[in-house]
Amino acid sequence: MSSSLWPYITPGIPDELFERLPGIPMSKREVRLLLISYLRLRPDSVVWDIGAGTGTIPVETGLLCPQGRIVAVERDEEVAHLIRNNCDRFGVTNVDVIEGSAPECLHDLPHRPHRVCLEGGRAIKDILATAWKYLESGGRIVATASSLESLYLISEGFAELQVRNVEVVQSSINRLEGRGGSGSFAAIDPMFILSGEKMD
Repeated sequence: MSSSLWPYITPGIPDELFERLPGIPMSKREVRLLLISYLRLRPDSVVWDIGAGTGTIPVETGLLCPQGRIVAVERDEEVAHLIRNNCDRFGVTNVDVIEGSAPECLHDLPHRPHRVCLEGGRAIKDILATAWKYLESGGRIVATASSLESLYLISEGFAELQVRNVEVVQSSINRLEGRGGSGSFAAIDPMFILSGEKMD
């Protein structure tokens, strides 16, 4: 699928259009819509997506920021290859895929970010603190939490870093799914999305 065949840049590309790998997490379409809205992107934004997984956020933000640069960080070589495949699939050319473990690899990333997206991670608080050092003044940070532990750690990190204009939202989404000859609603796992600004 090339960019000439892809009919729109509106966020919310259907999940089934992305290439997948078993066991690799993917932000669901409806959650992506929320997450991207809190990034408050500009056409020339530089975005770091740390823990990029399947690559849905780099693809969507790459389409939305044609004059910008997206840096997708992923520690697994096979998953990094998947991200590149999905960028090729949608004709996205402004994504740099970096193979490395955060927070250590963040010191060497190209392009100082205007926006940072954190999608999980075992060292989420350390990753948050390191990314914060490189975030431009006036920039925004958005982090997702799917467990009580990660919600606590991100909240604590936000407080310690004095993140400003903090917003927190929890998704509660049901999708219509066909089962046999009828349709029923199935819940998507809830996700907390925390965001805020760096005001030096």
